[in-house]
Amino acid sequence: MDPCWLIIALWVDGIGLGQAPPPLFGPHQLNRINAALHGKILDFTHNHGHDRRLWSPAMHQRRDLYVYLPPGFDRSRKYPLAIFLHGAAQDEQFFLQAQVQEFDRAIAHGLMPPVIIAAPDGSLKGRATLLHPATFWANTRAGNFEDYVMTDVWDFLMESFPILPEREAHALVGPSMGGSAAFALAIKHKDRIKVAMGFMPLLNLRYGDCHGKYRGPFEPECFTLRDEIRGMERLGRRRLFTLTFHDLFAPLFGRGPQAIAGISSINPLELMLTHDLQNGELDLFVAYGGKDEFNVQAQVESFLYVARERGIEVTAAFDPAGKHDLSTGQRLMPQAMRWAAQRVPAGR
Repeated sequence: MDPCWLIIALWVDGIGLGQAPPPLFGPHQLNRINAALHGKILDFTHNHGHDRRLWSPAMHQRRDLYVYLPPGFDRSRKYPLAIFLHGAAQDEQFFLQAQVQEFDRAIAHGLMPPVIIAAPDGSLKGRATLLHPATFWANTRAGNFEDYVMTDVWDFLMESFPILPEREAHALVGPSMGGSAAFALAIKHKDRIKVAMGFMPLLNLRYGDCHGKYRGPFEPECFTLRDEIRGMERLGRRRLFTLTFHDLFAPLFGRGPQAIAGISSINPLELMLTHDLQNGELDLFVAYGGKDEFNVQAQVESFLYVARERGIEVTAAFDPAGKHDLSTGQRLMPQAMRWAAQRVPAGR
């Protein structure tokens, strides 16, 4: 098996919808977080008293970014790179709130080789919000988020930090919307990325059962790629928040017939086909639950079905009682860790 790396990034409560994270503004909060780590988080944000944000030509604005350096970081060595893509209704601060101490401890205890992790901000307006919560890290009318990650952030990281150059040392990881983008961007940029890992990811954004309804369960003989968007159709409900197609996609692609073409352009299942993904080109891992509030199970299983038909291996971890939440991610973590442990290369 070719060596590659992966960093296990932690989970999302819902898909971030219904619970935007509290802010971490002020210098002392980051100091306290770093004091608890074996490694160190570098601040390229406007969250902690100074504006250190990265200028993004793709976005024509400054954007927040955190960079984690592992314990014993040495600029004379080269390290694997992880880019963590947060979920909907979140921003880069979720990275600090997602149990960063646990994987920091795993590196410090030798359970995982040292890795550099970047956590950019992919929120629509530069802050976590329930209003227009999703960007899917894509180039859309809402902004060039793909170019921001894969050009602006990528170039900054490669120029500023000692990162292994080979694609086997690069991966994209994320929960929910971030997991969808991890798969989509890895497929589109497989010349630079070897690993994609998604937790409760949206892998078939045009999923419909044989009646064209999103909420229907997946059956191999009875599913379709929907060819129209019923904007107020319910994707799911968590706590007091109901998510519709318009909530996710209207800010990105509008509300007319063009929305389907836009969704197709970021849909991991369709990208697998249009980019002629072959078995072994990427190492793919997906973790999901059987009681997901947003019917992610049907999206994932339709993706897995098409992948198997094409002979593409995807490792899947499934929790029959799992929901779209933190506790499901925690139950699935041991399987993810075992998978990742076989693929993490050491720096040099």
